[in-house]
Amino acid sequence: MLKTTVAGIELEHPIFNAAGPLDATLEELTVLGESHAAAITMKSCTLEAREGNPEPRYQDIPHGSLNSMGLPNLGYKKYIAFAPLLKKYNKPIIASVSGLSLEDNLTIIQALNDAPVDLIEFNLSCPNVIGKPQMGYDPEQTDDVLGKIMHITKKPLGVKLPPYFDFVHFEQIAAILNRNNVRFVTCINAIGNALVIDPEKEQVIIRPKNGFGGLGGAYVKPTALANVRKFSELLNPTIDIVGVGGISSGTDVFEFILAGATAVQIGTTFMKEKHGCFERIEREFNELMAKKGYETIEDVKGNLKTL
Repeated sequence: MLKTTVAGIELEHPIFNAAGPLDATLEELTVLGESHAAAITMKSCTLEAREGNPEPRYQDIPHGSLNSMGLPNLGYKKYIAFAPLLKKYNKPIIASVSGLSLEDNLTIIQALNDAPVDLIEFNLSCPNVIGKPQMGYDPEQTDDVLGKIMHITKKPLGVKLPPYFDFVHFEQIAAILNRNNVRFVTCINAIGNALVIDPEKEQVIIRPKNGFGGLGGAYVKPTALANVRKFSELLNPTIDIVGVGGISSGTDVFEFILAGATAVQIGTTFMKEKHGCFERIEREFNELMAKKGYETIEDVKGNLKTL
């Protein structure tokens, strides 16, 4: 196994689940604990339980997925209660926080200070809560909220970012992340407000938002790699990067680490293949690393060549 670390927390290997798929209930989290995933990321939680958006709200598509889930979850108190029950798996436990207001986020993160979780991933980037903008696209609000949150957290805290496309935006956000001393960034969340059409039925494929939803899977991998690479160039070296978006093979993992990630999360592939994907992808990654003669993650991380 090729060990790695995120915000000082050691992982047996660099591959685990993204917040969202199959991680909402204690039963789902237990299966994750029993799986080969290197960590257990819990469902993005809000202050109160949420049913989320109306069904159908997730669909597999040929090279990825489209979803508009709307943050269905059991409420943060449930996930705090689940955390000690998951410690027996001896894996890092990651709480994902996605409160609907600053006050909600402060309440949740304050409570997580005393919970047996190892990392907090603060979601700046959910594109599918109707009526709520993505905070990560508002630099002033991001700076303000992060300043208040980093002031109270006692856990290593990172942020899950939306995809960025303009170098100026990368620079603005990186300056805010550096200034607020976040411990890691996860990039990227789904590309928001994509539309997929069923030409036979002549209609959209999901119900919420008249068919608009977050795009995931292979469609977003080039954008995800670009975000990992650009942030690896701009962020303080003390800030780790977790790559996510279109990872379905060991080669994909290798590319993300080459771009600057220390670990990766699996979302769409996890939904499609279920828990066996973690062991398969890690095996493929280990075989590729051995073939290339690399012995550690650090031998590869960030060493992407340019022409």
